[in-house]
Amino acid sequence: MSLRVAVLVSGEGSNCQAILDSLHGREIEVVGVGSNRAEARGLERGRSAGVQTAVFPAAGYPDRAARDAAMADWIESLGAELVVLAGFMEILSPEFIRRFAGRIVNVHPSLLPAFAGIRAIEQAIDYGAKVMGVTVHFVDEGVDSGPIILQEAFDVLPYSRDIAAIEERVHEIEHRLLPRAVALIAAGKVRIDPDSPRYVIVEGGRDGDD
Repeated sequence: MSLRVAVLVSGEGSNCQAILDSLHGREIEVVGVGSNRAEARGLERGRSAGVQTAVFPAAGYPDRAARDAAMADWIESLGAELVVLAGFMEILSPEFIRRFAGRIVNVHPSLLPAFAGIRAIEQAIDYGAKVMGVTVHFVDEGVDSGPIILQEAFDVLPYSRDIAAIEERVHEIEHRLLPRAVALIAAGKVRIDPDSPRYVIVEGGRDGDD
């Protein structure tokens, strides 16, 4: 039986598309694509794949906790076993995180713990970083602070300070690394070390493998 996955997006949804193209209907079943923005293109990507979609705008609820509770109810109604943040640009409430503890993953455009939070690429450029990369991690109640599943690095020098070129390289890696992490989770090859909760044991998922 395929792992049932809900994907949350806020914009273009290219990482959602990468999951749909490489995994949906095979290793996993994407059962829902949700967003905080009705205009997010990621919703159309989900609909085009025959996946149920829903919108949860913050303005439609009394507060963030109420919005996140409604979104969590929807995810649970789909029978989703894993929640994937594929460019979901809001911090989720602690109640949401606890409800899906150990079952939420996120992709971030830096080598965490460096350059957490928003504008990670710009942060790295401003800092003068010579190596940048992408991280897929479990989500906890902090900001980009959960246990790391996979990382892949690249040298910045060939790209200089060209943000567009760096973003293109980052997206290329994200579109491989996030589906790889989800596939490994679906195959039961990812687990947190009980003796060291910061360490994620990944079988057959060496960073940078093709």
